[in-house]
Amino acid sequence: MVKLSRWFPATETHPTPFQLAMMALSFLAVIVVLLLTFASLEEETYRLLLMIDFSICMIFLSYFFFNLFRAENKLLYLQHNWIDLVASIPAIEPLRLARLFQILRVIRLIRMTHSMIIPMVKQRRQATLASLLVAMVTILTFSSVLMLIVETGLPDANIQTAEHAIWWALVTISTVGYGDFYPVSTAGHVIGAIVIICGVSFFGVISGYMASIFIAPDEAEKLESQSEEIKCELKMAIDRMEKNQNVLLAEINNLREEIREGKEEPRP
Repeated sequence: MVKLSRWFPATETHPTPFQLAMMALSFLAVIVVLLLTFASLEEETYRLLLMIDFSICMIFLSYFFFNLFRAENKLLYLQHNWIDLVASIPAIEPLRLARLFQILRVIRLIRMTHSMIIPMVKQRRQATLASLLVAMVTILTFSSVLMLIVETGLPDANIQTAEHAIWWALVTISTVGYGDFYPVSTAGHVIGAIVIICGVSFFGVISGYMASIFIAPDEAEKLESQSEEIKCELKMAIDRMEKNQNVLLAEINNLREEIREGKEEPRP
């Protein structure tokens, strides 16, 4: 019987926020792969999904090689995460289906809901960056694909290619609004409004994150200062206990001396 651990390596007890972000992007990547494989798509929509798939693969490869560089035992890391490398290679049709194996890691993580909350609380900054990454990729993917679908074929539409759709999504989510590409249909206007609202919220979170870096003290500094305060309080408490102990010992010795002197005094 083949061991499942060979194909689905064990996940950590407490996954990091970036690991959870990669799992969420795996879901998105699998949706893109299924659309590319089974859906009947227009040529430009198919090209757009290929470009999105390539971008997600670059994120996966960057994360893989970053962790490989940081790993102490690189051979062990490759042994446990080789499926991530294989599934992240773009432009090779059969290998895209290998991302289905990544979903099993997500299922295993869902079974550890309490463990998923722990890294979010302890590593709030990393969780913020991971959430922003997932949100940006998800918004760009769905907005560009939906906009291209609803605008393609309209006589007055100027969003007709995959490049136009991605450029429109980037400009809209950044709230720059050059106006060179814009929707002309009612559905396109609704999609654009949603993307604008998401973009404002997105950069609001980024502004709050940058402010927390420069204003709020680092968590490590907080813990260090708290530990120093605790150490000082413990030291003061121990000093007081030692002082009280010395006073009690001195009183006990005095009592002993008095008792001894009382015994040695001659009776009249």
